[in-house]
Amino acid sequence: MRDQAEGLRNLVQTQGDKGTRTTRIITVTSGKGGVGKSNFTLNFALRLQALGYKVLVFDADIGLANIDVLMGVSSTYSLYHLLKKEKTIWEIIQKGSNDIQFIAGGSGFNDLLRLSEEELNYFAEQVMQLNGYVDFIIFDTGAGLSKETLKFILAAEEAIVVTTPEPTSITDAYAIIKMVNSMGHHVSFKLVINRVTDAKEGKQTADKIALVAKQFLNIQIPTLGFVDDDPVVSKAVKRQIPFTIAYPNSNATSSLKTLTDNYVKGYREIEIPSIGVKSFLNKMLRLLK
Repeated sequence: MRDQAEGLRNLVQTQGDKGTRTTRIITVTSGKGGVGKSNFTLNFALRLQALGYKVLVFDADIGLANIDVLMGVSSTYSLYHLLKKEKTIWEIIQKGSNDIQFIAGGSGFNDLLRLSEEELNYFAEQVMQLNGYVDFIIFDTGAGLSKETLKFILAAEEAIVVTTPEPTSITDAYAIIKMVNSMGHHVSFKLVINRVTDAKEGKQTADKIALVAKQFLNIQIPTLGFVDDDPVVSKAVKRQIPFTIAYPNSNATSSLKTLTDNYVKGYREIEIPSIGVKSFLNKMLRLLK
C-alpha cells in the first residue's frame, strides 16, 4: 500500500496545479446519529448555492447514505461505479433539489481502502478533475468515530461538527474533537448547534464544548451558528423536500440562512491557500498508508 500511495502522490502533484480556482473541502460530522447532520449538510449547501457559489455534496455516510432520500430523488450511480471504472466522475454527479449537485457514496468508500495501484490511479485522475470545478465540496460523513469518518475529517480543510443541546450529543461531539486532536492532526473545527429552542440555549451548549476543549485540549472551537428546533423540518423530511425550499419563511430556514451568511462572511475575509482537491487527496493518501 505504501508504494501505491507514493506513486499516486506523484500523480496528484503533477496534475494538482491545473486551474486557478480554489475548491474548498469541508466535512460535516457528528458524534452520534439522529442530530440532523445530513439535513443540515443539504440545506447548508443549498444556501451556499443560493449565494452564488458552486457546490457539490458528497454523501460519504457508508451505512446510512440519505442525501438523495432527503430530496426525493433516486441515485442512479454512486462512487462504487467510479471505482469499478464503470462510470467517470462526471457520470456519477447527479442533480437534486434546485439542481444541487451530489455524489452518492454507498459501499464505495469501503472499496476505496482495497484498491489496486491501477484503480487508485484512476480514482485520483477522476477526482482531480473536480479541482476548480466547484467552490465547495461538502462531505456528509457518517456519525461517530468510524475509521472512514476520521479519514475524511483529517483530510479536509475544515470540519463542521453538528450537535444538539442534549447531554449525550454534546458528550459525543466532544469525543470526536478529542479523538482527532489526540492523533496529532490540526483540524479547523466549527460547531453547529441544531434544534435549539432559542439563541441562549444554543450559546450555552456551544460554550460548554468550547470551554472543555480549551481547558483540556488547549484548542479554540468557534461556533458557526444555531438552527432552530422547528416542526417544519420533520414535515419537510416527510415531504422529501429540503426545509429551506419547502418552508422558506420558517424559523429553521431563517437561522440556517444567518448561519451560512456568517460562514460566507468569514470565508471572504480570510486568506485561503489554493490547495483544494490536491491537498485533500495528498492527505487521504498518507492516511491510506
